[in-house]
Amino acid sequence: MIPDGISLARHMGPRWIASRVHQAVESKLRLMQRRLPLETWDQRPLASYLRKGVPSEPLEYARWRQVGAGKFFFDELPRTDLLLSASPRQAVSQADALLSGRWIYFGALPVEAGFPPYWHRNPLTGESAPADRHWADIPDFVFGDIKLIWEASRFSPVYVLVRAYALTHDERYAEAFWKLVEDWAAHNPPQLGPNWKCGQESSFRMMAWCFGLYAFSVSLHTTPGRVAALSKIIAVTAERIEANIGYALSQKNNHGISEAVGLFSAGTLFPEFWRAESWRNRGRRLLECQARTQIYEDGAYVQHSTNYQRVMLHDYLWALRLAELNGAPFSNELYAQLLRSTEFLDGMTDADSGCVPNYGNNDGALVLPLTDCDYDDFRPTLQAMYYLGAQQRRFAPGPWDEALIWLFGVHSLSAPVLSRAEQQPLASASGYYVLRGPESWAMVRCAEYRDRPAHADQLHLDLWWRGINVTLDSGTYLYNAAPPWDAAFVGTAAHNSVTVDRKDQMRRFSRFIWLDWAQGSHVQHYWDGECEFWQGEHDGFKRLGITHRRTIERHGDTWNIRDDITGEGQHQLRLHWLLPEFPAVVDTEAGTVQLRTPKGVVRVRATCGAQAQFSFVRAGERIVGNVSYPGEITRGWVSRTYAVKQPALSVALEAEGKLPIRFETKFEFISDGVENRL
Repeated sequence: MIPDGISLARHMGPRWIASRVHQAVESKLRLMQRRLPLETWDQRPLASYLRKGVPSEPLEYARWRQVGAGKFFFDELPRTDLLLSASPRQAVSQADALLSGRWIYFGALPVEAGFPPYWHRNPLTGESAPADRHWADIPDFVFGDIKLIWEASRFSPVYVLVRAYALTHDERYAEAFWKLVEDWAAHNPPQLGPNWKCGQESSFRMMAWCFGLYAFSVSLHTTPGRVAALSKIIAVTAERIEANIGYALSQKNNHGISEAVGLFSAGTLFPEFWRAESWRNRGRRLLECQARTQIYEDGAYVQHSTNYQRVMLHDYLWALRLAELNGAPFSNELYAQLLRSTEFLDGMTDADSGCVPNYGNNDGALVLPLTDCDYDDFRPTLQAMYYLGAQQRRFAPGPWDEALIWLFGVHSLSAPVLSRAEQQPLASASGYYVLRGPESWAMVRCAEYRDRPAHADQLHLDLWWRGINVTLDSGTYLYNAAPPWDAAFVGTAAHNSVTVDRKDQMRRFSRFIWLDWAQGSHVQHYWDGECEFWQGEHDGFKRLGITHRRTIERHGDTWNIRDDITGEGQHQLRLHWLLPEFPAVVDTEAGTVQLRTPKGVVRVRATCGAQAQFSFVRAGERIVGNVSYPGEITRGWVSRTYAVKQPALSVALEAEGKLPIRFETKFEFISDGVENRL
């Protein structure tokens, strides 16, 4: 086995190692605390950020901004009738709930956070991070999961307040925005407390503040004093982002992109700042560069995550649209890269539901929540990105169009709908493969990694039928959870694949780093008119002298999956499938599970060439089977968004014997009225 240090250097590269050494030295010498010292808001007057000739007195400054500010997505709020025609109205009820202290975290989790919330507290556990320490002195993972503290400070509810205001012109929503901003500033002085710790969170917060500032500009509650105060807060935020953006860039993920968007936004929308040109130009350069390093040639994303790919697209959607409006568009190369990335994600979007496989890390981020569509519906993003890149709409009119209205204006609703035949199979250089039947489709992952994996999930299979995700990706749940949940959703055992000797395909080094990357090899993929055939393998168990090869044969909407485990010696093998929670009938002897779904019956039959034991678990409770797997309490759960876990059905076949051993699984779909064996 390669020593951890050598493996880490080989996988992550010398620049990453150097950046971590540099960060450690900076921390030891407390350089960040010197670069960004603790100050009060009064110690950072607005005038200190303004270029010569721009008045700092609030009334005159607000008047200056009426003619001198950067151009935003809209000059006035969209017409109520247009918004009403775009989608059913949930924004008003959501805004009213917010004013009563009921927030929605991570797109789906109802939380009694209060109004205003306690900005430094995790509302689920009651844990708090210190509000009286420099952010660089606050550890990431000592006060529980810090994302549950950061979530309120991301200010995502601003978009709900704006949408409700556009519908009703109720001034309560404008006043609520300003009350939240002022309370946040009072409890989060510059560089003090956990909410200054992450530059990406600071960028998302800035974007929401800008959206509210422009949307509520006509409100009587938007006083010159408030405009001046928020502008100063945004300037301090841009300073914070710039001071540590090198760390974000070293991660080679969406943090660097988001922070570049923050700099670009501050420089574009606030040209009165004397640093505006520098921020705008640096943000622009970084956004062009990061796209070249983070978006693969086939459009896949470097983080191996469908939701993080959406985060990236939202970041660029915001930045490119602002650049267009302010007369300085980005390069044609960048538009082409983003269109390829959009088309790639479109290739994994379920046509019936608008959902995608919940693949890779999912931290609940939805940067631009501008519609009533569910958190896991990707159609608003695809609709807006196709319009940005091709001036066409991907989908016929629907609730996903509201994002177009906010970002592009009413004329975007007359754009033609993209003319496209049925979705085609996908075979990407990045190791994503999509097979399609008449009413079903599957995504299988078989990657040769160039950048760090998110989960140990080679040959994981996501299967869909009539809009139902039949075999699930378990998701992420939490980045910092107490055992046994701390790694329950990221390992091989949680995915639809095979585990050998109860080991992961890779070795987990830290929360976000795997060592000894399992490398996949695509063997063949063809369609002969009657059968679609795909085959691939990975070497994640080569340390055990073992290869896992998966073969998929599709006949219409019947799917046969064959898993061959080859090598030497005796080993414990476990085939696992995670299914949605529907009424189920289990036949242990036959190894079958039948699910009654709203669209018909799903029949699953799993067999093994060697003697095997069958188990069936729901939400950590064993329903069928005598064999107990370590960590069984974490079996039979799915996390569709961050901090939320829901019951699911876990099916496993476990065998121990001399290799080779073969597992076979068959999935059949039966429409109601044709056959009913439940």
